[in-house]
Amino acid sequence: MRLGRRALCVLVVLLACASLGLLYARTRDAPGLRAPLALWAPLQSPPRPELPDLAPEPRYAHIPVRIKDQVVGSQSAADQLLIAPANCPLQYPMQGVEVQPLRSILVPGLSLQAAGQEVYQVNLTASLGTWDVAGEVTGVTLVGEGQQNLTLTSRGLDQLNRQLQLVIYSSQSYQANTADTVRFSTEGHEAAFTIHIRHPPNPRLYPPGSLPQGAQYNISALVTIATKTFLRYTRLRALIASIRRFYPTVTVVIADDSDKPEIISGPHIEHYLMPFGKGWFAGRNLAVSQVTTKYVLWVDDDFIFTARTRLERLVDVLERTPLDLVGGAVREISGFATTYRRLLSVEPGAPGQGNCLRQRRGFHYKLSGFPGCVVTDGVVNFFLARTDKVREVGFDPRLSRVAHLEFFLDGLGSLRVGSCSDVVVDHASKLKLPWTSKDAETETYARYRYPESLDESQMAKHRLLFFKHRLQCMTTE
Repeated sequence: MRLGRRALCVLVVLLACASLGLLYARTRDAPGLRAPLALWAPLQSPPRPELPDLAPEPRYAHIPVRIKDQVVGSQSAADQLLIAPANCPLQYPMQGVEVQPLRSILVPGLSLQAAGQEVYQVNLTASLGTWDVAGEVTGVTLVGEGQQNLTLTSRGLDQLNRQLQLVIYSSQSYQANTADTVRFSTEGHEAAFTIHIRHPPNPRLYPPGSLPQGAQYNISALVTIATKTFLRYTRLRALIASIRRFYPTVTVVIADDSDKPEIISGPHIEHYLMPFGKGWFAGRNLAVSQVTTKYVLWVDDDFIFTARTRLERLVDVLERTPLDLVGGAVREISGFATTYRRLLSVEPGAPGQGNCLRQRRGFHYKLSGFPGCVVTDGVVNFFLARTDKVREVGFDPRLSRVAHLEFFLDGLGSLRVGSCSDVVVDHASKLKLPWTSKDAETETYARYRYPESLDESQMAKHRLLFFKHRLQCMTTE
C-alpha cells in the first residue's frame, strides 16, 4: 500500500515537471512575449557612430560629377591631412611656409638627424615648383637643380645639413592661392609638408576720424547704419528720428524696393531705389555696397533707438576682439528682449547622401572682458559687423521675402560672431487694438511680408537652402 502511494506521488511530480517544461519551451519561442521580457533587460547604450577614415585618400569620389568639381575646387593641398611619422630622422616644417606665385624662398627647418653612415642622402620632390640652392657647400653633391626633384649627397652629416639650410623652392605656375605638397625623404623614411602659394593678404584700412572731446571712438567716422525698407515709410521715418536723437551725424543708407517710393531725404541720408519687389537680401546687398566706413550696423526699418542702443559698446567689442560681427538685443513692446543666439553645425551624411544642418539655441563661450557678451554662430537682425566681412559672405539675392539665418549659414566657418545682450534696440509694436482699424500701408505690407506656408517663396527658400548647402535634413532644438 505504501509503495503504491509513493509511486503515485512520483508520477504526479513527473507529470508536473513535464508540463512546466513544455510551457517554458513554448513561451520562450513565442514572439509576442519578447517585448515584456525585454523590459526587464539591462539598459544598453546607443551604438557609437563609426568614425570616418582619417587616412589621406580621395574623399569625394561618391559625389556626382556635376557637383564634384565645385566641392573639390574649394579644397587645396593645404587642407590635406598630413601625419608626421614616428621617430623620423628628418626634420622639416609642418606648416607656415609661404611663397608668392612665381617667387622663390629659402625653405626653413630642413635637416637630417642621423649618424654612423658612410654616405648621407636626402631627396626633395615638388609638383608645383622647382628646387635650387642659394650656395654650394663643399663636400655635397647636388643632382636636379632647377627641377622638381633634387637629391643631396654627402659623406659628412654637418656638410649636408648646412646645404639643407640653403635650399630654395621656386613657384613655377601662377595660382593665386594654392599649396604644393612636397616630399622630403631619406633611406627608409619619407615625410611630407605643404608650401602655401599665395599673395600676402593686404590690410584694408579705414580712417578713424578725429575723436570728439571725451569720446573713445568717432562713431560717425566708423559706423554706417544700413536698412532695407518696403512700403513702411511711417516706421522708417520713426527709425530715422530716433537715430538722429542719439547719432545726428551718422550716415544712414536705405535700400527701397517699394512700388510707389516716397522721398526720404535729409543730412547724412542716402536713399537708393530698386525695382519693385526686388527682394530682402538683394536690398541688403545694395545697402552694404554703399557703405564706406569700417563697420556697418544693420537694423530693420521698424526699430527704434533708445538710450540703451549704445553703438560705442558694439564698436568697442569689434575693436578689441577678433570678432567680425556682434549682435545686440531687440526689445518688444511686452518688455521681452531677444538676442536670437543660435549654434549651427553641419553633420556629414553617409557616402552619396547630403549633410544635415543642426541648429539650436545657445552660445559657445562667454567673451572675456565683456560682461553680457558671448561667442555664437547666429544672432538677431540687429548687429554691427566689419563691412569687408559682410561683403565677403554676401546676401543671396535669390532669397527675396523671408530669410535671416541663411546669411550666418553662408558665413559658417569664416564669420566670427558674437552677441551682447546689454545693447538694446526697441521694436515698434505690431499689436493692434481690436477697435482700431488697420491702415492701408500695414495691410499691403502684411500681404507681401507674411506669405502662407504653401507660398511659392517659402518652398523656393527651402529648395535653395537644401540644394545650395547639399543638405538632406535639418533639425532645430
